[in-house]
Amino acid sequence: MSQSKGTVVLAYSGGLDTSCILVWLKEQGYDVIAYLANIGQNENFEEARKKALSLGAKKVYIEDISREFVEEFIWLAVQANALYEDRYLLGTSLARPCIARKQVEIAQKEGAQYVSHGATGKGNDQIRFELTCYALCPKIKIIAPWRMPEFYNRFKGRNDLMDYAKKHGIPVPVTPKSPWSMDENLMHISYEAGILENPKSHAPPGLYTKTKDPASAPDTPDVLEIEFKKGVPVKVTNVKDRATHRSSLELFVYLNEIAGKHGVGRIDIVENRFIGMKSRGIYETPAGTILYHAHLDIEAFTMDREVRKIKQGLALKFSELVYNGFWYSPECEFVRHCINKSQELVEGKVCVSVFKGQVYILGRESPQSLYNEELVSMNVQGDYEPADATGFININSLRLKEYHRLQSKVATKQNE
Repeated sequence: MSQSKGTVVLAYSGGLDTSCILVWLKEQGYDVIAYLANIGQNENFEEARKKALSLGAKKVYIEDISREFVEEFIWLAVQANALYEDRYLLGTSLARPCIARKQVEIAQKEGAQYVSHGATGKGNDQIRFELTCYALCPKIKIIAPWRMPEFYNRFKGRNDLMDYAKKHGIPVPVTPKSPWSMDENLMHISYEAGILENPKSHAPPGLYTKTKDPASAPDTPDVLEIEFKKGVPVKVTNVKDRATHRSSLELFVYLNEIAGKHGVGRIDIVENRFIGMKSRGIYETPAGTILYHAHLDIEAFTMDREVRKIKQGLALKFSELVYNGFWYSPECEFVRHCINKSQELVEGKVCVSVFKGQVYILGRESPQSLYNEELVSMNVQGDYEPADATGFININSLRLKEYHRLQSKVATKQNE
């Protein structure tokens, strides 16, 4: 019997790609430990475990990391108001470092020299997985089959994988589940590739799985009170039935349910991948969309204007770092620390209406509010002297007067 090349921990989903990769790694002489991350996706984990063992996995880890995903990754994105390219709420980007961190822990526990994944050679996920692994365990070795000529020259597409699966007794569906690629976690689900690669094609009927079509959503809204402490949601109450949720995971799952029922959180975008190409993606981020709007509102209510300007720049940087796979970089650690610091006084309650694909802000209150009703009132002068505005305007107009005086002078000379 030939000697093993070593042990590899494979990020395993139970689908066609990673099932074939598991068998292929064994064929290359590796001992394979399959690792399935339960991060809130709709998956039969016990069936996946049985399948991995039947394909020759030495051991199978099924790790429920949903709570840490919410508390250590999603909450940071909520505090940041993180958006990549103005629209994408970073569902997959946030999940990858969480998944890879646990993969490294398993490799270290098992004394495995290698980790492996099924990410393609064109996408962002390979970068996110591998930068996390190298940051947390610099000596780890990574096997990325879809970047290895001996793998991608052998498997040029799905048909080659299907043939390999049949030959090696790997159970596969007779037909693909759907003519596009899907990736799901607690925060979102993404759809890309296949028939979606034509950017002018509309999303087919039946594509969306987390959200109801807004046109057929309920005709009465759900009104929610969302309470924040240090920029993190700590309580959600439904005004209609007074249902209350406090724990992070329970709260987030409930918001997913309410937002999904009302068709909230759908986007269809073309984005810039870090690797240098544009790609079309369709995303559903139900709870994340409600929390984005609610947090944005309470932050504006409680945060100093100039601090918020700086924080907005940090949020943009944070979003790019997360999207590009640099969660465990020193610069991202620094930015996260600054964002966290900015949230110390971001607390209070926001009342929102969730209805027909939209989130409407109805009102807000906070013990840390910087809103002074008397100061801003049109009916009461308060501690403000209107005549002071004359000097304020004069000083601010000085620069404009000088600029336009110069422009007039230049224009006159050009016309002479």
